Amino acid sequence: MIDNYNIKLNHSRKPMSNEFRFLGLTIPNLAMLSGSILILWGFFSYIASDSGSITALIPSFFGVPLLILGFLSIRNESNKHHYMHASMIVALISVLGGFRIFQIEDASNLTLASHLILLVVGIIFMVGGILSFRHARKLRESLGE
Repeated sequence: MIDNYNIKLNHSRKPMSNEFRFLGLTIPNLAMLSGSILILWGFFSYIASDSGSITALIPSFFGVPLLILGFLSIRNESNKHHYMHASMIVALISVLGGFRIFQIEDASNLTLASHLILLVVGIIFMVGGILSFRHARKLRESLGE
């Protein structure tokens, strides 16, 4: 019947993956993107700050572990869940540090921006991670594991 209408079926499509995506990225890639953003911001704020204080690099201190854990979870698939749980802890600490934005008085715009970036990037990564963990659990349950 399909041949009568001269319809061609596209069999070249890849089958859907069970890998969870958030904002179009896998969670390890989101970890690497989040880590990269924090690292770049930390270096920018260090260069832009007048004092040259090491505390301007604090976002980078959170970004490096996220970047490394994201990379490791791609390279070592069998321990991916361990790396992603560790990255969620880093993101949680980042969010807690970012919440200081509500306690700081008389801070520079750079300090406020750094805390805001820690907060926003950490929350976005945590939301993606939590949704990914839920997806993995539902997938295991549907497979009867």
